[in-house]
Amino acid sequence: MNKNPFPNEVYTKRTHPTTSDVRGEYFRDQTKIVHSQPFRRLKSKTQVFADPDNDHICTRIEHVLHVATIAKTICKGLNTSGNWQLDEELAYAIGLAHDLGHAPFGHEGESAISKKIAPETFMHEINGYRVVEHITNYGQGLNLTYAVKDGIMCHCGEDFYNNQLKPSKTLNDLEKIKDRKHLPTTYEGCIVRISDKIAYFGRDIEDAVREKLITFEDVPLIIRKELGQNNGEIINTLINDLTENSKDKDYIGFSQEKFEIMGELKKFNYKYIYGHPSIKEGREKLQKALQELFDYYKALFEKYGWTLLDGIEHKQTAKMFTHYLQAMKAVYIKENASANQIVSDYIAGMTDNYALEAIKGALNYSVKL
Repeated sequence: MNKNPFPNEVYTKRTHPTTSDVRGEYFRDQTKIVHSQPFRRLKSKTQVFADPDNDHICTRIEHVLHVATIAKTICKGLNTSGNWQLDEELAYAIGLAHDLGHAPFGHEGESAISKKIAPETFMHEINGYRVVEHITNYGQGLNLTYAVKDGIMCHCGEDFYNNQLKPSKTLNDLEKIKDRKHLPTTYEGCIVRISDKIAYFGRDIEDAVREKLITFEDVPLIIRKELGQNNGEIINTLINDLTENSKDKDYIGFSQEKFEIMGELKKFNYKYIYGHPSIKEGREKLQKALQELFDYYKALFEKYGWTLLDGIEHKQTAKMFTHYLQAMKAVYIKENASANQIVSDYIAGMTDNYALEAIKGALNYSVKL
């Protein structure tokens, strides 16, 4: 029977001890997540395509729901094999929360912030841990279990060279992680890490077709034949392959055939979707604007500090930032936060539309997407 390497008490531990209730620890985490502000903001954050006027383009909130349901389905499938004992509620909770740290406009926001805080790097999964542990609820955090926070922190990694995912046998010190070299400490975390890829590959193709960047016929025949013609077929194929191939193993992995075809699908998406000229053009505009917005807020903080700006002589954009500073002042003073950290937190928490309005209000120009 495949079980996680550490006692249950390790995984269910919270920073602030609480009394258990009828929900159970991981369903309780789910309710904490879905009622939080960072989760609600995901409905207005970019997944891949920054297209807020098209209701049918996948947003970040849809993506996390896809990942959560895929991860729970994989757990259900493996639990029927008799060789696995997986917690479906834990997998679902990690799936819901795994992208809470994303900046507006997805990886473009991530890159823009990274360029302003260099040599440090903004990583959305590390920021996700910061959001749920140190920022939300005016510094109180969501008080999630260790297992869910560990899954958030370690959900992102380059697994196309590793088709045999197993939990880390060393307990992760979440406060000290600064890179993407760590594996989750649970099988459920490993499943979410794989589900993340299953969720976005097919959906990104559908969105690219909707945006007229490609046609379904552009997708290589071997991918359409072996994985499926659309997002639903691709998800179904990969879930079934993963559960069938992993049911009698002590690791999570695809069949070698499907694993290699996934690699081809990745190459196609990166070349023809993420690398499409129109996507690159929009990426450059957004990154430039977000970097200028970062400079604006940093200069504002360095000039006025914690002062609450008010009155018609100050822009609304400046007023909103100083209201945020007042609300978070005690938190930032306690941790001796740098100006870079404060501005990173503020911009990363924005939705796409709020960021566009801030750019217009602070810099006096609009970014056309």
